[in-house]
Amino acid sequence: MGVALARAAQWTSASSGACRLELTRVNEALLRDVVRFVEQFSARHPREAKLVFKEPLRWKTSLRASDFTTEYDISGSCVQSRDSDGDGRPLLQLTPPHVSVCCFDQLTRLLQLANDRKLKEVRACLEANRDPVVQMLGPTFAMVEGEDSSTLRLLDRLKEDSQSGEVEVEVRLLLILQQLDTQLLSSSLQQLAQEVSLSPAAVRRDVELLKRLCAGPEKALKSVDYTSDSAGYEFSNGCRSPPSSQVHGEIASLLIEPCDSEPLFITCSTAGVFLNAGVQQEAEEKACDRRSDVHKDLVSLLKTKSRHFAKSINKQDFVVQEEPPTTLEPHVEAVDVEAASQTLRLHEHQEKNALKKARQQPAPNKSGSEKKLEPSLKWKNLGLQSPHEVAEEKKARKSGGERATESQRKSPRSESKVKASRSPLPGRLSSSKIKTSGGGTGTEDFSASSSESDGDEESERRGESHTDLPSDYWQIQKLVKYLKVGNQTATVIALCSMRDFNLAQEACQLAIRDVGGLEVLINLLDTDQIKCKIGSLKILKEISQSSQIRRAIADLGGLQTMVLILDSPDKELKCLAAETIANVARFKRARRTVRQSGGIKRLVELLACVPGDRSVTSDRERDVEVARCGALALWSCSKSSRNKEAIRKAGAIPLLARLLKVPQTNMLIPVVGTLQECASQRSYRVAIQTEGMIKDLVKNLNCDNQELQMHCASAIFKCAEDKQTRDLVRKYDGLRPLVVLLTQASNKQLLSATTGAIWKCSISMENVAKFEEYKALEMLVGLLTDQPEEVLVNVVGALGECAQRPGNRATIRKSGGIPPLVGLLTGTNRALLVNVTRAVGACAADPESMTIIDRLDGVRLLWSLLKNPNPDVQASAAWAICPCIENAKDAGEMVRSFVGGLELIVRLLKSENKEVLASVCAAIANIAKDEENLAVITDHGVVPMLAVLTNTTDDQLRRYLAEAVAHCCTWGSNCVAFGEAGAVAPLVLYLHSKDPAVHRATAQALFQLSRHPNNCITMHQSGVVKPLIDMMGSSDKILQEAAAGCVGNIRRLALANDKARYG
Repeated sequence: MGVALARAAQWTSASSGACRLELTRVNEALLRDVVRFVEQFSARHPREAKLVFKEPLRWKTSLRASDFTTEYDISGSCVQSRDSDGDGRPLLQLTPPHVSVCCFDQLTRLLQLANDRKLKEVRACLEANRDPVVQMLGPTFAMVEGEDSSTLRLLDRLKEDSQSGEVEVEVRLLLILQQLDTQLLSSSLQQLAQEVSLSPAAVRRDVELLKRLCAGPEKALKSVDYTSDSAGYEFSNGCRSPPSSQVHGEIASLLIEPCDSEPLFITCSTAGVFLNAGVQQEAEEKACDRRSDVHKDLVSLLKTKSRHFAKSINKQDFVVQEEPPTTLEPHVEAVDVEAASQTLRLHEHQEKNALKKARQQPAPNKSGSEKKLEPSLKWKNLGLQSPHEVAEEKKARKSGGERATESQRKSPRSESKVKASRSPLPGRLSSSKIKTSGGGTGTEDFSASSSESDGDEESERRGESHTDLPSDYWQIQKLVKYLKVGNQTATVIALCSMRDFNLAQEACQLAIRDVGGLEVLINLLDTDQIKCKIGSLKILKEISQSSQIRRAIADLGGLQTMVLILDSPDKELKCLAAETIANVARFKRARRTVRQSGGIKRLVELLACVPGDRSVTSDRERDVEVARCGALALWSCSKSSRNKEAIRKAGAIPLLARLLKVPQTNMLIPVVGTLQECASQRSYRVAIQTEGMIKDLVKNLNCDNQELQMHCASAIFKCAEDKQTRDLVRKYDGLRPLVVLLTQASNKQLLSATTGAIWKCSISMENVAKFEEYKALEMLVGLLTDQPEEVLVNVVGALGECAQRPGNRATIRKSGGIPPLVGLLTGTNRALLVNVTRAVGACAADPESMTIIDRLDGVRLLWSLLKNPNPDVQASAAWAICPCIENAKDAGEMVRSFVGGLELIVRLLKSENKEVLASVCAAIANIAKDEENLAVITDHGVVPMLAVLTNTTDDQLRRYLAEAVAHCCTWGSNCVAFGEAGAVAPLVLYLHSKDPAVHRATAQALFQLSRHPNNCITMHQSGVVKPLIDMMGSSDKILQEAAAGCVGNIRRLALANDKARYG
């Protein structure tokens, strides 16, 4: 059953949420077969029907308790069967809206109870259990690709335990399910064979027919039009949908307005015709999600949606014309002709004739012809041409084609091979199909083409207009044609000649692509001729700098061939292949292809080519070059998280550590680049520490190459998340060169990496002391203006860490750092806001700095950031507000001056983020020190909100929550309100925390709460006395006094109670 669900059933895409069975004829037939099988199962296989599944089948059901009979135990809305398994669990259990079933017998009964909802129940069950055999027989029977040995394993179990009847029943059930799979697959194939896919010609014919029905007094439809994305252009394959939709089989989109219903948005695809979601606004993309069943043609769909149309169509007489037979173009293959000179002359003669014909064609009359719609350059590059362009091209090739055909008739060798066709105009791919080494074709039809888009790939550049192309364009195209037909010598000469051109120019790259040169170059990689491979790879390495060429190489299977070349004994071949892979693997799909074709392991093996000795020989230099190219390719591949893990598992880390000690800068750049890319994973950071690479990274900070310095600083930036790395950087004297690099302000990439490393290193206060010694703070303050955001994030982060030391706050103030920091509070970058609020909050602990912040309206800006939707920004702003309130001259009045500010901060107590809650509680504790402000937040309901939070187990939140409770108890009846809200007993549990700061804050809160008798009773019942007595012996005086005061209040209440009772 699992095989049929995976291969025969049609599922929705996972991007739309949970995968579901589509509403198609194939799926409906499959579901009916499954229903029939389950209904008859108990009667046909009674022993197997009683077998209890390993795990129950669970799904969301539409059945309710009222649907079940008296054979089941019904309790309210819950139902369970009277039969149970060996552990006493019921075989069927309904807990609306979910049901679980543990055997086929109960499944059969449930379907009988479902009546007309059988299909719905089976659909829900199969959607929730994609591989039901796993639930029935266990995970060892999960569906696998390739050979399935689950039956053999079960038979082995049967031999070992021949006395067990249960194993025999499991074997029989497995065979029955496999037989069902076979039947379902067979019926699905028959169903699919009956469905005839639509063609663009059939859609166009139906649209023309329907448009004729929109005229006259008794019209069947109001209007029939193509939608905005389909009306503009018809491609050579007859489709009107954009290429991005054609890859999913779409032909065109229509807007049809019936006479008796709302307008219908219809999608015509190769699978049939169906309704889509339509377009609500002009700028909105078309919603292609299917909203109806699939119909075989437009007429069938409209009959179901419009009664008026159905009546009108039945009254009319139509003549249905057969679709004219399609003229097939001859299949064009690459050739391998030994007599190169004769064929080259033939090519040259054809090209001259074709160009001459094209020049002699008269220009069209602009005044008498309609404006011709042109596709965008991007669509042209996909090889999609209008019929008019195809006709013009065929006309231009006619004379050359006739001579080629005549020549082929005369030559016996040419009967079996067809000469490669001339390329279409520049800017488009050839529409002819050129066979590649893998047996595929250079271009595909509209239903199989790919337009995968990757987020990290730079945007494609538009191709140049063919009217502005230089002469090199045509000369390169001629050389490519020689490549197609020449022998080995001619091929090598053509490759060498091609390298004489400037292949970095876009025109030269387009020339190779447009005439089908990429296919030829990739095919040459499959030959046995080393020279041809080397020449081809040298060209591919140069032209793969273009994003369009990179994608084309990946589409043509070039990466798989290059990965295989990495096993070649020729070192030059290895280098070229690895460098080309490094260029191509700059987008996601290419990196995935390299990994899946085994390229990661092969590239890591290239790193091992460098011998351990330091001798300088020609062989060692070649080995170093091989390793360098391998590191380049790994660097490109390491931008994928899965590739990072594959690189680590392939054993690359020790090899990279060894290469990090070589003196060659061109080798160190890709090695360090790979390390800094992979250092985002903790496993790599630990390995970099243990392999002793921090020392080498610090050493290379002192080199003269800025690119290498940038990558070393970036690696330290990522690795310095760990304290041990920060200590190692200081130990190897790496802080001084980082400060020196701050002077390279013109190189923004280097500056960003350097400031990032300084930021992370300054988390350790020992490193901050070194930065003070090197005068780094003054330099960092100078970088607060006229810098990009990535630099500002790191600079402000470093200042925030350094400002944790009191002396540095004065340094930042004296260096003029407060105004630019306050100015950055108006930004929108999340990371920058988090860091700048932390820095401003740290500086606010200095009274003189606080005066400047208040004068610049910095506190108001901090308060406004509490409205930011990001919880990190909210928490950081609330933490920064605390020292501002503590050190402001008239804090109470300042806080009250913010309109709506107190209500805003109380409302944040509803947040689900614990960091936000802790920071807001800390701010409320400071706000509540002012009596008027405490009265205002009490009116806003701060007491019940704080009481709700007291059940937390987070120690940070416990500490600041207890402080807020302690300060809020000083107003009115808040002390009583906390007790009534149930906040006292949870606070007693805080005394069992291991954090002394929590003990201190909790003791203060309990002391304030103990002023009310009922709270004292609750505390005593919760066992507060013993931990408080222990804390009375603490060295913390504030904790001593609070604990003693609370115990004293409890004792006085007890004495008063005894006195009242006994007199």
